[in-house]
Amino acid sequence: MRIQYGARLAEVLETCRPAPPDKPNILKTLLAVQSSLGHVPTSDLSQIAEVLGVTDAQVAGVLSYYSDLRTQPPSRHLIRVCRGESCTANHGLRVLRAIQDHVRVAAGDRTQAERFTVEQMSCAGNCAVSPTVIVDDEVQGRVVPSQVASLLERYK
Repeated sequence: MRIQYGARLAEVLETCRPAPPDKPNILKTLLAVQSSLGHVPTSDLSQIAEVLGVTDAQVAGVLSYYSDLRTQPPSRHLIRVCRGESCTANHGLRVLRAIQDHVRVAAGDRTQAERFTVEQMSCAGNCAVSPTVIVDDEVQGRVVPSQVASLLERYK
């Protein structure tokens, strides 16, 4: 089933349309689309490119480069695990594995019931209390693997 975003997408794109002599900001536009729709539909890349006056390849290149941009709608709850240096040094990989084991899904995927999407992020900017896990917009610091079950239990 293909979802049509039509009016919502057009409204977002209109606010991002570059005014001459400004150059198009592809990343800003893709972030605005994702903020509005929850993801960037790959089926609409041509429309985005046309509004910005750039090629489809340029838009696709930016979309594929930035890991914070999603091409699939997230589940009800988005779990992001920081993989920055501080979090990695403080056993962030163990936390990621515990989350993957608990929700039974690999990073980059979502659970079958679409309850959770698990993603890795390059840095949460929360190094003082690493490792960091962000569920939806709630930041959790100093997370240890034994806390994962109780942490995620709140998000049913």
